[in-house]
Amino acid sequence: MFGLSVRFTLKDEEAATGFDSLVAETLPHIRQSEPGTLIYAVHTVEGKPLERIFYELYADRSAFDTHEEQPHVKRFLDARGAFLASVEVDFLHLAGAKGVQE
Repeated sequence: MFGLSVRFTLKDEEAATGFDSLVAETLPHIRQSEPGTLIYAVHTVEGKPLERIFYELYADRSAFDTHEEQPHVKRFLDARGAFLASVEVDFLHLAGAKGVQE
């Protein structure tokens, strides 16, 4: 499996609203058309209203690469910059889990 976590820090409350709308437009496409995307979880952060954390788990690196090539993901990647103050990405290798087969 192949995973990543992404921490987005948004510019301000207006940017947070726009970013959340962009995410809401993108998620249904991921659910419907990406069988190799096992988990795509978007989190708000308690006490930090301008932060969002994504946890993504893919069947393998190829499934991630396929995800990145989808039109809805490309649109998200192109549009998100208008809302962001910063972004941090950590690539993860699954060492143990509950809820997914290792």
